[in-house]
Amino acid sequence: MGNKQTIFTAQQLDAYQLIFQTFPRLFYRYRDLAPQLVPLDYTNQPDVTLPYELIGTMPELKDNPFRQRIAEVFSEDGEGNMTLDDFLDMFSVLSEMAPRDLKAYYAFKIYDFNNDDFICRADLEKTLNKLTRNELTEDEVRMVCEKVIDEADLDNDGRLSLEDFQHMIVRAPDFLR
Repeated sequence: MGNKQTIFTAQQLDAYQLIFQTFPRLFYRYRDLAPQLVPLDYTNQPDVTLPYELIGTMPELKDNPFRQRIAEVFSEDGEGNMTLDDFLDMFSVLSEMAPRDLKAYYAFKIYDFNNDDFICRADLEKTLNKLTRNELTEDEVRMVCEKVIDEADLDNDGRLSLEDFQHMIVRAPDFLR
């Protein structure tokens, strides 16, 4: 960091101002993942995307069972490869300062593995298996999924909408931590 000088356009600085005030080291964290790919000078708006293989090695994601899914949700390409904007968005949402509703929205997207805007039984099974690292039996997984849907499905359609999910989160305040 010391003698490094980063150059951004005025428009980029406006967009990133709050983020850089809150997370002054994020650009360098992104750059440090692949210094040969990420320039210090962004005035020419370089088209830089870091591969998931690099993103997934970060300490914040490395041991997270949802690391691939988190990267997919925040990446523009949906494959987990990240631009600087994607990277900043991810860390903004993962920040303790992010609004609860925003965290809930992205948690919902992460658990919606089939991207149909609902968390269905199959999504819940994947979520539970990732959380428990496949340590539960099929019957235990089925039982937990049924219980979650029974308790959280407000409109009784057999799946969780974002509204159902947010209602469930309100009842479990430690969930988003």
